[in-house]
Parts: sequence; structure tokens; C-alpha cells
Amino acid sequence: MSQRSDDALVAIRQIQRRIEIDTRKLAQAVGLTPSQLLVLQILQERGETAIGDIVKSTQLSNATITSLVDKMVVLGLVSRTRYPQDRRRVWLDLRPAGRDALNEAPPFLQGIFKTRFDTLPDWEQAMLVATLERVASLLDAETLDAAPILSAGAIDQKSPSV
Repeated sequence: MSQRSDDALVAIRQIQRRIEIDTRKLAQAVGLTPSQLLVLQILQERGETAIGDIVKSTQLSNATITSLVDKMVVLGLVSRTRYPQDRRRVWLDLRPAGRDALNEAPPFLQGIFKTRFDTLPDWEQAMLVATLERVASLLDAETLDAAPILSAGAIDQKSPSV
């Protein structure tokens, strides 16, 4: 193996570890996954929102959102209401416990990334996206279904120190 391939693998592993550490920190702080936190943030910004709109915004599947919502309803973070005229439509609303969880949550890693990425010049953003897509291709991962959410590990694991 060449030094450059080792350097590339170290960088990939550093990214992976950062995601793992932040996922565990979030779980320890408020008992949520990054996907759940994202749903809560969307509800805080928009107010009562249809589940279909949450699916579009997060790019997660209907089944994934339904599972997340089921857990968040049980935890008392959100309420779910069926639309009276069309019982197939379901609306979500943020409850006080959900607002509290958002206030207690540590900084959201993907939010930090987006803020920093958006400040880069267009050419550098394009170069980074192309490079990351190429890395995904080298790892035979370009066809895997993935949403733009940085998450890893089970939420009941202890967080290593950063």
C-alpha cells in the first residue's frame, strides 16, 4: 500500500470516527439519533407539518420516518394527528419535550458541516463533492441508499472523549 492510500484511509476513518463520536454525544445528551433531531428541527422551523413533507425534506424513506415518529410519539417529543378530510394524511407537531430536547442537544454535526461548506467558493464545493463521490465509487458505495444525515452507531453506546 502506498503512503497516499494510507493517508486517504486515515482521512476516511477520521470522518467516520467524528460521526460516531457526535452520534454518541447526541444520544448521551438527549437520547436521540441525528435523524430524530433533524425531524425535531424541521418541526421547530415549520410548525405542524405533514409526514410526507418531512420525508421530502430529510430524504429518508416513509418507513424510516414512520419508525422514527413512532418512537418520538412514545417519548412525548411529537404529537401525530390524522387529517380529518383524508385519514391517510398525518401531521406532526412538536411538543414541549421535543423543544426541550432541541435546547439540550449539542451542536449538530451536519449543521456545522453545512455552515462551513456553504462558505467555501463554488469551485471548491464542486471539487469536494466530486472527490467524495469518487471515494464512494472506489468503495463500491455509490449505489447505496443514503440521506444527507451524518449518523453512526447505536444510541446506547458510551461516547469516547474527543
